[in-house]
Amino acid sequence: MKEGSTTLPELVEGYLAAIAKHSDLNIFLEVFEEESRSRAIAIQAKWENGSAGRLAGMVIAIKDNICFKGHHVSGSSRILEGFKSLYSSTAVQRLLDEDAVIIGRVNCDEFAMGSSNENSAFGLVRNPLDPKRVPGGSSGGSAAAVAANMCLAALGSDTGGSVRQPASLCGVIGIKPTYGRISRHGLLAYASSFDQIGPLAHSIADIALILEIISGRDEFDSTLSEKPVPAYSTLLNDRPKMKIGYIKDCIENKGLNDEVRARTLEIIESLRNDGHEVSPVEFPLLDYLVPTYYVLTTAEASSNLARYDGMHFGFRDPEAVGIENTYSKSRSKGFGKEVKRRIMLGTFVLSAGYYDAYYGRAQKVRRMIRNRTIELLNDFDFLLTPTTTNSAFEIGRNSNDPIAMYLEDIYTVQAPLAGIPAISLPLGKKSDGMPFGIQLMGSAFAEDKLLAASAALMEKFVSK
Repeated sequence: MKEGSTTLPELVEGYLAAIAKHSDLNIFLEVFEEESRSRAIAIQAKWENGSAGRLAGMVIAIKDNICFKGHHVSGSSRILEGFKSLYSSTAVQRLLDEDAVIIGRVNCDEFAMGSSNENSAFGLVRNPLDPKRVPGGSSGGSAAAVAANMCLAALGSDTGGSVRQPASLCGVIGIKPTYGRISRHGLLAYASSFDQIGPLAHSIADIALILEIISGRDEFDSTLSEKPVPAYSTLLNDRPKMKIGYIKDCIENKGLNDEVRARTLEIIESLRNDGHEVSPVEFPLLDYLVPTYYVLTTAEASSNLARYDGMHFGFRDPEAVGIENTYSKSRSKGFGKEVKRRIMLGTFVLSAGYYDAYYGRAQKVRRMIRNRTIELLNDFDFLLTPTTTNSAFEIGRNSNDPIAMYLEDIYTVQAPLAGIPAISLPLGKKSDGMPFGIQLMGSAFAEDKLLAASAALMEKFVSK
């Protein structure tokens, strides 16, 4: 656009054509065609007279659990089918204020519960790099939209890896910021002490600018940090020697694919050769990460999803009679199998007689995980692991095995349990051509350092 070789309206048309061409991938639930076209024309005029915002030229998709005033939002669930948001999330409003174009809402696992994007009430999403495979989840639509060049960037949400895991499987960049860095106002709640909005894109520069704009204090979210937001987009050129700890337990895990292990070790050795200090560290709590995460998040989901009762808004079973029957029938028909499974698990771990044994104990283990993670980050700038144990798996492979599906999150749940930022970088590719990510975790509210280190790694391992 700066060179004059294209205009924003032309850019939007190109993205709309790509969305239409690959509609079989089921990535978009709704495309804001006319709105995007008219907004592109208005922003182009501002561009030409020098008054455009900092995101002018960016075309962004949003996950279907992020509110946009006057537009449908369903969490990819039947229970909210047809519901229109009465307000915009803080993240979306800040994008709009800086002249981004929101091109549509993308598919996801229902209420962000899933690791493959096979749990949507509106059909599964296919990986654009191989339509027989999953894109990852729960922000599978966001990652797939970026990977298929249907938009420049996308917003997803990350509760236990739902931005980073699909970023890994689709070969794009995805970041989960520190808990409390980005407002959760307007994000449909799954697990309130974990949920964070995060961007996905091909470029660290784009990630940094979006993160800079949507972060920061917000009167609508009392859990948000008051810490000032650095100008991430201007701090990407820092190239100091890094001190990196790679979690040996993750690299030696028998479930890790051999090609993923080999590439991770190759990157580690290359960083050492460049003069960075890279050392193995032990994290003996690895086997407790997934159980702790699922006890706590299902408990929070049981509470958060109680509001979808068939009485106030959303789906109500027309055959229901009486209050209790309305609750049970509406929720039984409105929620999908995985959401119901997690609600029941969460209700169980919170129930009398089991609360201390499960929920109370999981909270104590979460504190141990956080303490050990912070200890390591006191000694190292970053922690390094693979993002996922393998590349994208075939559709249907884990559908009947919830435990196998839950274990897909084994390397991504540590960061949200500890409340720290983490990013997945597309630094690996298997012999079959399918990508996988390498994950960096940093100290709380040190996204500036994490992004600068990520820019250095992308420059070294991808730009060439």
